[in-house]
Amino acid sequence: MKSRGFTLIELLVVVVIIGILAAIAIPKFANTKEKAYLAQMKADLRNLATAEEAYFYDKSTYTTDLVALNNFRASVGVTLTFGTVNTQGWGASVTHANLPPPGKTCALFFGPAPVAPATSDGQIVCQ
Repeated sequence: MKSRGFTLIELLVVVVIIGILAAIAIPKFANTKEKAYLAQMKADLRNLATAEEAYFYDKSTYTTDLVALNNFRASVGVTLTFGTVNTQGWGASVTHANLPPPGKTCALFFGPAPVAPATSDGQIVCQ
């Protein structure tokens, strides 16, 4: 009489293989999520720069009023903080609530209004 099915050893081998694959895939997935959050933060800074320059074109000054910036809205989870904002330039930094502590900050400035970690005028820097 021949029985059909899997032996306990065969099932354990499959479980071990699945565990190894999960141990490889989970950290890669977490790294991919962090890259996506950073890309989202950089995109928000680029959109803010476009909105600020459009506002400057109309009013000859920069602003911290997000409603006046053609209803600019940061992405969900992104916190925007303005640095110095005046007629010569502006600066802002962003953080994301879903990045694990200590988190990362991205910053951008134009003119004489540096915001850490940005060190070059018009260049987005994340740290």
